[in-house]
Amino acid sequence: MIRVVFYRDSDGKYLGFQAKGHAGYAEAGSDIVCAAVSALVTNTVNSIELLTENSVRVRTEERGGLMAAKLGEAATPEAQLLLRSLYTGLRSIEKEHRKYIQVVSKEV
Repeated sequence: MIRVVFYRDSDGKYLGFQAKGHAGYAEAGSDIVCAAVSALVTNTVNSIELLTENSVRVRTEERGGLMAAKLGEAATPEAQLLLRSLYTGLRSIEKEHRKYIQVVSKEV
């Protein structure tokens, strides 16, 4: 199962996220759940780096299926929008594939 944790401050603003695990929906290379999550997560990180003034610290670990991203400073409105979009997209996947992905928010 993929578990995605979104980190937010006390005002509800996104600080970053961590996606970890493998869906197990199908064999590697054919797993549409893993592919969808990977595409959304990677696109979000790339978009924040290219389209906003924010920097992003990223940590990956292919074997454990880990991608963690933390904003380097206070998130711009554009970075907040991109992270909200990621959250929305992942929740949509979760609704259709509850056995394979869990999305939660955590205040830090």
